[in-house]
Amino acid sequence: MLNLTENQETFSKQVPKNLLANVLYFIINVVIGLFLVPFFIDSLGVASYALVPLATSITSYVNLVVQSLNTSVSRYLTIDLQKKEFEKANLTFNTALFGTLGIILLMLPFVILISYYAPSFFEIPTNQENAARILFLGVISSFLLRAWGSNFGVSLFAYNRLDLQNLINAVNILVQVGLIVLLFRFYSPSLVYIGLAYLIGAAVAFILTIVFSRKINPHLKVNIKDFRRSKVNEITEMGGWVIINQIGSLLFLQIDLIVVNKLFGAVAGGEYSVVLTWSMMLRTVAGMLVGVLTPVILTYYAKGKIDELINISKSTVKFTGLAMALPIGYICGFAPQLLTLWVGPEFAKLSLLMILMLSHLVINLPVMLLFAINVAYNKVRIPGIVTFVMGIGNILLAVIIPYLTGWNYYGVALAGAIMLTLKNAFFTTWYATKVLGISKTTFMNSMIPGVVAMIITGVVTSLIANYFQMSSIISLLICGIILTAVYMSVVWKFGLKQFEKQIAGSLIPVKIRSRLSHEAKCDR
Repeated sequence: MLNLTENQETFSKQVPKNLLANVLYFIINVVIGLFLVPFFIDSLGVASYALVPLATSITSYVNLVVQSLNTSVSRYLTIDLQKKEFEKANLTFNTALFGTLGIILLMLPFVILISYYAPSFFEIPTNQENAARILFLGVISSFLLRAWGSNFGVSLFAYNRLDLQNLINAVNILVQVGLIVLLFRFYSPSLVYIGLAYLIGAAVAFILTIVFSRKINPHLKVNIKDFRRSKVNEITEMGGWVIINQIGSLLFLQIDLIVVNKLFGAVAGGEYSVVLTWSMMLRTVAGMLVGVLTPVILTYYAKGKIDELINISKSTVKFTGLAMALPIGYICGFAPQLLTLWVGPEFAKLSLLMILMLSHLVINLPVMLLFAINVAYNKVRIPGIVTFVMGIGNILLAVIIPYLTGWNYYGVALAGAIMLTLKNAFFTTWYATKVLGISKTTFMNSMIPGVVAMIITGVVTSLIANYFQMSSIISLLICGIILTAVYMSVVWKFGLKQFEKQIAGSLIPVKIRSRLSHEAKCDR
């Protein structure tokens, strides 16, 4: 179970609430994501739409330093607050707050330069140059504002209030989308309005983050006198290697869209972005599952409960693999039908690209939690170096495969699948076991059930697609509900051990758990 200590029932009870909040936030993301792509394509065209995910991918690089330092701050601040060392926590908080503000101010000139010269670097449709500049400026600035605000959000993470973090994120995305739709309808479709909507949404989220942070954690006070150079060294020593790791991760996850845009043009980038939407959704699902337990991992470490940390890590890798196997197998099996019904029959040709981009995620998403182990133990140097080197290898392979084979953006997707799987299936799983001092194959074994389940699900859905006519969203939805019911029943009966069933049960909200237990007793 997830009880951390006898006096931490509140922390434990918060986990199912966080999971429910993550599910609701994910549903909002899916609904909006599925709505926005065809909305943008119809309003702007494929080539102009491609600039939106391209701009957001650039923010990942601009925002790199700040987010990496926040990962380091989360580690130190969570440990300080769990040990009730509030004076020390204030030093960490204010050092990070004013340090990251300084970094952001230094980055602003580069943000302006990147935005201004974006039309010179990327393939941008004619007469869209100025609109593209404002889009890039608005989107990048919004991410920097959210990044600075995340210093306040660390308190929500430390006290396991991920439900409030998700509420803030939901408000941010709803404000963005609401403004985009209104501005498009009342004025005209323009990339300018997208950049403006992102910036306003970020400002609203920033204010909410400060309000919730002060309510949940009144112990932290903004005071520039608590800025300490010694703390800067402590944070940046770890944060520096996290930056290297993040750069490597971005070379895996964000570089492909840039490569496609530069090698094959804006239209190809738009088509690639359509499939990339599904990949990002699945990553959001995995992040939802893993994110719920990341504060638990850090708290187990702070409390010295290493056996519990190991058990929950193994179970989470297995849970995530089995949870991801169903949607991945379903989407890959019904790829032509989903693309046709979603964005039109002319996009059904991208079904092979979808399979290439999604199938390997059943291996690469469950290992996300293992990075939290590296952070908890402050063992981020070697993973950072390996991720960076293999990220460079991914870029080279993404250029070489299309050049040698003529496979266009299929070669780019294949390169990412190969390099990411090699890194996570072998190095990431092995290094986490080395840090914990357990068997080298522990986490690899935990991933196998998910791989098997994904293959079976994909084969079953492909057979259904071949023998039955899936010509409407309703038919796909009904099929998905039936498959989900069957899949969950089989996994619960044959795929989980008793201990794992107990952990799964602890993720159910207490009121629902009590009601189910009462009904079970009545049935007896």
